[in-house]
Amino acid sequence: MSRLLVLVLGLLLPAVPATAAPTGWTVIGPGQITAKVALSSGNLTLAVQRQGRTVLQPAPVGLTTTTADLTKDLTFTGRSDRVVIDRYEMPHGKRLQRATRMTETKLGFRNANGSFDLVVRAAPDGVAYRYVLPNAATITAESSSFIVPADSKAWLLPYNAWYEANRVRTTAGEATGDFGYPSLFQVQQDFALLTESDVDGRYAGSRLRKTAGGFQVVLADPQVTSTGTTPWRTAIVGDLATVSTSTLVDDLATPALVSDRSWIKPGKVAWSWLSEHSSPGDFARQKQYVDFAARNGWEYTLVDEGWSAQWVPELIRYARAQGVEILLWLRWSDLDTPQERDTVLPRIKQWGAKGVKLDFMESDSQERYRWYDAVLRKTADLRLMVNFHGSTIPHGLARTWPHVLSMEAVRGAENMPPAANNPVQFFTRNVAGSMDYTPVSLEVGTKEASIAHETALPVVYESGWTHFADKPEAYERHPQALRYLNQLPTVWDETRLLEGDPDTHAVVARRNGDRWFIGGITTDERTLKAQLGFLGGGQWLVETVRDPATRTDVVRDRQVLRNTDTLAVPARRNGGFAAVVCRNRPGLQTCDQPIRQVPKTTLTVTPTTPVDVSPGSIFEVAGTFTNGDQEIRDVALKAVAPEGWTVSGAVVQRRKLAPGESISGRWQLRAGTRIGPVDVPIVATFGQGVHVEQAAKAFVPPPVPANGAQVSDLPFMSETNGWGPVERDRSNGESSGGDGKALSIGGVTYAKGLGAHAPSEVSVYLGRGCEGFAAKIGLDDETEQPGSVAFQVIGDDKLLYDSGVLKGKGAAVPIDVDVTGVRMLSLRVTDGGDGRNFDHADWAEAALKC
Repeated sequence: MSRLLVLVLGLLLPAVPATAAPTGWTVIGPGQITAKVALSSGNLTLAVQRQGRTVLQPAPVGLTTTTADLTKDLTFTGRSDRVVIDRYEMPHGKRLQRATRMTETKLGFRNANGSFDLVVRAAPDGVAYRYVLPNAATITAESSSFIVPADSKAWLLPYNAWYEANRVRTTAGEATGDFGYPSLFQVQQDFALLTESDVDGRYAGSRLRKTAGGFQVVLADPQVTSTGTTPWRTAIVGDLATVSTSTLVDDLATPALVSDRSWIKPGKVAWSWLSEHSSPGDFARQKQYVDFAARNGWEYTLVDEGWSAQWVPELIRYARAQGVEILLWLRWSDLDTPQERDTVLPRIKQWGAKGVKLDFMESDSQERYRWYDAVLRKTADLRLMVNFHGSTIPHGLARTWPHVLSMEAVRGAENMPPAANNPVQFFTRNVAGSMDYTPVSLEVGTKEASIAHETALPVVYESGWTHFADKPEAYERHPQALRYLNQLPTVWDETRLLEGDPDTHAVVARRNGDRWFIGGITTDERTLKAQLGFLGGGQWLVETVRDPATRTDVVRDRQVLRNTDTLAVPARRNGGFAAVVCRNRPGLQTCDQPIRQVPKTTLTVTPTTPVDVSPGSIFEVAGTFTNGDQEIRDVALKAVAPEGWTVSGAVVQRRKLAPGESISGRWQLRAGTRIGPVDVPIVATFGQGVHVEQAAKAFVPPPVPANGAQVSDLPFMSETNGWGPVERDRSNGESSGGDGKALSIGGVTYAKGLGAHAPSEVSVYLGRGCEGFAAKIGLDDETEQPGSVAFQVIGDDKLLYDSGVLKGKGAAVPIDVDVTGVRMLSLRVTDGGDGRNFDHADWAEAALKC
């Protein structure tokens, strides 16, 4: 055949086409959920189906960086698949033991500007995706979006960075504005809850913005410095029971960075701030909350805003002797520098507190997320548990850092929410993680919800720490409700939705060990039903607390049922019920278990009044521990060296101690160099971690002040202040140290002095070496409205000067006080008898004659 004929035949035969690049990919989960990724005209979309029904319609996928627009003109570069199987344990949450199986597909895309991998996971309860860039990059935006039909029901949270608005019931089409996570939609018989997971300081938080095309992810910052991997954009999909009990947010999160979790202890918390705003500043009242917690077997007392370092260590010792641990409130700005974290948190740990409530973060910025990272690393190192208030929502944080016991991010009891807003929280916010709603407001608050409704809330709402909202006397006036709360755990092996709707009601069952707890709440009058098919065979004792005809204590009912029965409880508007269920046996009268009570003991120590100790000298202490009225075991008595001190002397141990028996010990300590008051703890432990402690008192004196010394240049031996710390040479800024302005009284500024806020007291050591104290006192000019205060000078607990009440703003008042023979000088400011608002008090040019 000639070459010409071959050429002609070649022209006549059809060309063999090249293999076309794929334009669509399906990620099939192990359940009923499927993700559909499509590439059309260079634009990428993702959709989600359940049982073949489209729940989330194809929506844009992509992102932009400072160097690349990766949202258009994309081409496919490759695919890889794997199955992710994960098992892990949580210290609290919907269930302790977790197991998940997810299908993961990695799809590569590129354009002329760059490339990225889209990592998609399909789980039995939803779909999530994230972007992985080849290198670190600065992200400027994501095109990530979710699209649902316009007529879909929507339960949305108008966005603020502390997530405390009321949720609104609307439709996807009618919604306008920005919305916080999680956002719940109903698409016919299917539900989708949109949120994010695995967000930390490597990225920033985000929110959803309603656009013409759907709901777009909007980052909190204009630019985000990324390691190259973004958080998971997460859609929990299924029926209402699947969505509300999902653990997908935790399943996607970074595994735990804390290996030993033996110190992480969930529990019930007595809390005074909501019912008595001023009570955290009252030592005697806080002891009453401790006593109440001890009587009822509650594990913790939280001392909120207003506590004083002067008495908190003693309160902690008082509480621990009764088996109650103390948690302390702080502003996030108290810990916003490494120096503060390295100073404040170790001091709290040394006192014996078990955890902290950190408040007012109020930001989803990357900078604030880096603060979360830093404070969580430090608290983990110190074995301090954490509750975040004024915070973002959980993003799987409690899986990564298991010592996060709860987070607020909800319009909780302190904001007096309408009872109509209660059911939806179970189906939205609480899905993402533990929720510190502070439930069970019996006498405080709006009283819209019935007593049974309130009693059911700590079952319906999950929180590793449950902070109860009301005062001891309120609970004691409702003994049947209190009896139920005393039995209630905060750790769950299993959670089930039995009945409910986000608009109207929720009936939830949670299991702890071999007991089930059921809580039901409603916004309208109805019979709440709990089908008991989740129970095993045989007979079960069911004890129910419900509302009587008027708003008084709950009524308790008792019945024996089988798993084929339905528990039905009539409830009025904003009513509810709660129940405890245990396997029945002949003669069983109640499902109640004994309340833990710590045996009574006493510990005496010497010396109890401060003894001056010079650095490096020997300080001798002694202690005697006496048992009360029941035998205790595994007793140990020892002295604990303060930081920088050393101790010698053996631990005194006894295998058991009979009622009335005592053990004693004596120890020698070599003093360190840190000046000021020093507590030397003497500690007795016994049984399962009971800790009884008292402190022997030492004082390491600083040098006597020089003539003309300014008080603001001297070390404070003690300090309390109404807002923030007492400022040196600045006015009171009410928050962190150093945030005040120049001292100013009557239009005159002063370079030296103290800026305080009533009630306030500062003590400095004079060592009986000074004769006079002079200052110019008055209210600082910086406040918007005038306050009223009284200035007092106290020498060794004796009043040396009292200004009387000073009101308004005006010229400074000069004072000159004789302090001859005074060892410890205290400068006190009271609130003038009308509260502490605007009480910024200055001790200007406060100087000593020595």
